[in-house]
Amino acid sequence: MPQERILVVDDEESVRGVVAALLEQSGYDATLSESAEDAIARLQQDPDYNLVLSDIMMPGTDGLTLLDQICSDYPGMPVVMLSAINDFYVVTNAFRRGAIDYLLKPFERAELESIVLRAIEHGRLRKQNTIYRQNLESIVSARTGRLRSTMQDLERSYDITLEAMGDALDLRDEETEGHSKRVTAYTIALAQAMGLESEELRLIARGAFLHDIGKIATPDRILLKPGRLSEEEMRIMKEHCERGYEMVRKIPFLREAAEIVYAHQERFDGAGYPRGLRGEEIPLGARIFAIADSLDAMTSDRPYRKGTTFVAAREEIASCAGKQFDPKIVEVFLAMPNETWSELRAETEKPSPSVHTIPFYRPLVAHSKQRS
Repeated sequence: MPQERILVVDDEESVRGVVAALLEQSGYDATLSESAEDAIARLQQDPDYNLVLSDIMMPGTDGLTLLDQICSDYPGMPVVMLSAINDFYVVTNAFRRGAIDYLLKPFERAELESIVLRAIEHGRLRKQNTIYRQNLESIVSARTGRLRSTMQDLERSYDITLEAMGDALDLRDEETEGHSKRVTAYTIALAQAMGLESEELRLIARGAFLHDIGKIATPDRILLKPGRLSEEEMRIMKEHCERGYEMVRKIPFLREAAEIVYAHQERFDGAGYPRGLRGEEIPLGARIFAIADSLDAMTSDRPYRKGTTFVAAREEIASCAGKQFDPKIVEVFLAMPNETWSELRAETEKPSPSVHTIPFYRPLVAHSKQRS
């Protein structure tokens, strides 16, 4: 096995010679240095030492300053202080600054051998610990990367499931086909303009997309009725909020989004349904969604009327601030350019890619960032 290399630093030639002789007799490879400056230069050229033995009192840079620099530049390298100073303060100061042992001059060969052996073993364990920690960090990093990839795949599968649920609703109600994607795009753009973070955006996007999922349980005679609904039919239609909530809340990753499904027909003044929530009792996502939903409803064609312009819809929404809509969110909405909405509508009408990863969510988030 290669010899352990020890750097001996002392301004007295006789001491250096004695220490070197004792170390070599014990099988170590000793390199001698007459000053802290010389020791620093040697370490810079070749830092592969197992131990540094250094005097404290030396002309120029003293041993404690050398100790500080070694601890800073070569962390993990063990340093033992050699000194004739038998002072408690000096000893404790040396340990506080990073020395792993302190050997008083004059010393016996056995003392030197014992301390050197202990110090080299300490350094070896330090290196092993560093290597172990680095390997552990590498393993954790690799496994974290695999876990992140798995979670992303799982999230994509969730999004595909959501899109399938939305498509199922579109198949039942052709009159509002594409409404869920458009209103989700508008909701995301408005939420992003309000400064919401990506996790909140994702939650709100899912709630917005599934807002009408409860209509799957609404009878066709009511859902597809071309004329005005009776009071009883309207009562049944209004049940879609609670029905949708009960469906969605059972899915763990949609539990928070379910609150938006439940509250999407509430009004800021408390005149909405199903619970008559008022003001900030309504979840933030539902308050944002309400504006996006009305915007799409007003600007979309229906068999019985032509959709209005985004400019006219904007004016109508402004007039309902404080009544149907949260006035603070209306302010953010009015500060956004009208082109945002027409461009987002055009994006949602593009053919979906063959691999679905919520096309109405991620690309539109990037798009709305560019406009903000």
